[in-house]
Amino acid sequence: MAEGLFNAAPPAEWRASSAGTEPAAQVRPEAITVMREIGLDISHHQPKHLREALGPDVAVVVGLCAEEACPIVPGARSEHWPLRDPAGSKDLQVYRQLRDNLRERISDLVARLAREQTS
Repeated sequence: MAEGLFNAAPPAEWRASSAGTEPAAQVRPEAITVMREIGLDISHHQPKHLREALGPDVAVVVGLCAEEACPIVPGARSEHWPLRDPAGSKDLQVYRQLRDNLRERISDLVARLAREQTS
């Protein structure tokens, strides 16, 4: 969800890639449903391991870690957003709350990145 939300309106020259330390086999159908509710289709997204997303062009790492420690990536700015992983829940409201929380945090991050680019 975070990748889809960020990439819907990123600052110029920025792209997000979502990854995890224990990625699922596929994107949860509940996540796909709640993202479609706001006009974003993430059904083609594929969960990736963190090592697949890291590279020399990574400037910011946002850890969505509530239950475990967020990974540290040397040379990259880090943000920690302690959000509960909804995996295992079938309750769409849980996914909506996470989506909306992510949307707010990503909007703030995008604004900060845009300001930094112009200063």
